Amino acid sequence: MRFFITGTAGFIGFHLAKRLLDDGHVVHGYDGMTKYYDLSLKNARLDILKAYPEYVHTEAMLEEMDALSKAAGACSPDIIVHLAAQAGVRYSLENPRAYVKSNLEGSFNVLEVARELRPQHLLLASTSSVYGANKKVPFEESDKTDEPMTLYAATKKSMEVMAHSYAHLWQIPTTAFRFFTVYGPFGRPDMALFKFVAAAANGEPIDVYGMGQQERDFTYIDDLVEAIVRLVPLVPSENNRVSDGDFTDTLSPLGPFRVVNLGGGQPVGLMPFVETVELALGTPLQKNMLPMQKGDVPRTYASPKLLRALTGFVPSIDVTTGVQAFVKWFKSFKA
Repeated sequence: MRFFITGTAGFIGFHLAKRLLDDGHVVHGYDGMTKYYDLSLKNARLDILKAYPEYVHTEAMLEEMDALSKAAGACSPDIIVHLAAQAGVRYSLENPRAYVKSNLEGSFNVLEVARELRPQHLLLASTSSVYGANKKVPFEESDKTDEPMTLYAATKKSMEVMAHSYAHLWQIPTTAFRFFTVYGPFGRPDMALFKFVAAAANGEPIDVYGMGQQERDFTYIDDLVEAIVRLVPLVPSENNRVSDGDFTDTLSPLGPFRVVNLGGGQPVGLMPFVETVELALGTPLQKNMLPMQKGDVPRTYASPKLLRALTGFVPSIDVTTGVQAFVKWFKSFKA
């Protein structure tokens, strides 16, 4: 199959593209190479992808509609996977306009491209941040998501809503998946695990926010990619509606649109997570215990029931295994 994937220089886009290339598919990647973090990491990912003969790359921004349309048209994709975005919860407090341009205008452009090219399936990356500070756990896809705590979450929720309207108006089969704290080799430097390990390498203390009381439903990258790959052929329709009194299928009655959590439903406390990092490093970490940051949520906790019903799969790689794999990669990458 032919895949057009936005964000292939990014953490998740890189891993998904590599998996699809290893499986024998054709991938056209699209990435703006923004300087939100060190470009050397993005280039290292791209160097690996460009070694595949079936990989084609376009460097341009999502907001550049002509470039996006030309690249996607040249690919003639069976599947479009939209992963590119301005990421980061905290950065949205510093540079909110970047989120409006990328996550709203850019995602709108992807929807327009899908309307033009009519792929078999459009898949979009959303986030667990849309659940805000929901006290009901685990978070189910049918829960209310109208109280985002950051502009980042608001733009992602808005993308979901725009995509639903396009699925209804133009019958574009669309799945939006909500990520839960994805981590692993080649991960983003602004994420906690990367920061912790980098601080340890430099002999610096780590910042532990929320006085260590937060919980996160960590999802290892290989599990996330497996879930996406399994969702690709599941084009939303009444033919694959799943029914169970224990959860609600989010298949829309108004169009071929569905939202799915991609998380294992096994939240881990921040302090146990830090202890796992210390164990993998073989050294204790100095800790700055700090209050909750503006926009942070106390916990994320996925209900994986819909994902399991649709695909027969639930993320299950434990944090000990995942953190050890990251530390091994980090040491080799920085060597």
